[in-house]
Amino acid sequence: MQLRHDQLANHLSKSGGALKPLYTLHGDEALLVQEAGDAIRAAAKAAGYTERQVHTVSGAYFDWSSLLGAASEMSLFGDRQFIDIRIPSGKPGKEGSQALQQYCETAAGNDGVITLVTLPRLDKTQLSSAWFTALDGVGVSVRCDPIERQQLPLWIAQRLAAQGQQVEPGEAGQRTLAFFADRVEGNLLAAHQEIVKLGLLHPPGTLTIEQIEEAVVDVARFNVFKLSEAVLSGQIERTLRMIDGLQAEGEAAVLVHWALAEDILGLYRARTALDGGKPLPMVLREQRVWGPRERLFERILPQAKAPALARLVANASTVDGIIKGLRHPQWPDDAWEALRRLALQLAQTAKPAGATR
Repeated sequence: MQLRHDQLANHLSKSGGALKPLYTLHGDEALLVQEAGDAIRAAAKAAGYTERQVHTVSGAYFDWSSLLGAASEMSLFGDRQFIDIRIPSGKPGKEGSQALQQYCETAAGNDGVITLVTLPRLDKTQLSSAWFTALDGVGVSVRCDPIERQQLPLWIAQRLAAQGQQVEPGEAGQRTLAFFADRVEGNLLAAHQEIVKLGLLHPPGTLTIEQIEEAVVDVARFNVFKLSEAVLSGQIERTLRMIDGLQAEGEAAVLVHWALAEDILGLYRARTALDGGKPLPMVLREQRVWGPRERLFERILPQAKAPALARLVANASTVDGIIKGLRHPQWPDDAWEALRRLALQLAQTAKPAGATR
């Protein structure tokens, strides 16, 4: 059974002590994985599963037989057991796959043991593997993905509400939450810490924008893949903020250029193929465009013209030379300034019709 992270608390509270024999957490958002694991461990302890074992699968020589033995052994003190299995690589291997499937068969009929399996983010192949299917089939799996930027203001508001605080109503409150989200984007653990800090600084009640501006530190963290999303969404202010952040964090200019150039070339090739008479779904498959990027391409391509995209391709080539130390009379010598200009040109091209920012 699969649950969203925000459904776990309700599941645990309604279980009435009758917990599932196995819980699987997977995802790359450390805060959510930690909170989910803590909630499951607390619920198990309250239900009488007080003896805990931790097994960390690291390297190719993990003793899977010891894990299988641990699950079938009776506690020395007659207590029910909580077994914590951690697989940081997300790849148990052939022996581990067989062992996990066998473990699940044992766990399904053993009410004296509750197991928690913690994994990193899994790809499509891993999610459809026999070992993960077995884990999911015998218990509950919870996916702990990062909170996306558009979801972040609501997440912040919910966390503030949990400690008895809220922002001002209406548009003023929305601006406050947007400011807060800008300060902590891409760094959920720091966002949590900033929310807790507000709880310590101010009593329950309404927080003003001035109080939040004074208290919340700029701890946003960005990566080039999120930059691509911002640029292709036509979010000019966010694009500039992310490039400033990437520069401040010491990201390589060449990597930022690669992300921008990939999008520019992808759009140009797709537009050329469309002009040649190919249908859009076929074009996107050929260009290996999928997921959120696919939806952005579907919106941009009908309004983007081949000559404009060809100029972007030429400009991307110019910026590539600037990063390598070449000069151009119409472009700044500084690599990051050139990247800002290129990103702005792409964002302007991608901006939805009627958008003002």
